[in-house]
Amino acid sequence: MGVTERVWAALTSMIKLEDKVARQSDALMAQQTKIENLTERVIRIEAQLELLTGAAMVKKLTRGKGPDLLP
Repeated sequence: MGVTERVWAALTSMIKLEDKVARQSDALMAQQTKIENLTERVIRIEAQLELLTGAAMVKKLTRGKGPDLLP
């Protein structure tokens, strides 16, 4: 194998490696987007749970204190 063939093989290997790195980068960005979307959903669920828990506590505290305070 001559020097030219080895240089050519090294260049093609580098090009293939660059392509693999680019594909991995795209996959990583897609996964990061999915993680961020799931994080947003969890935050919304937590907020709803807190609101519902607070409303249940208010309802529980106002129960039996007169008909004008009941929802």
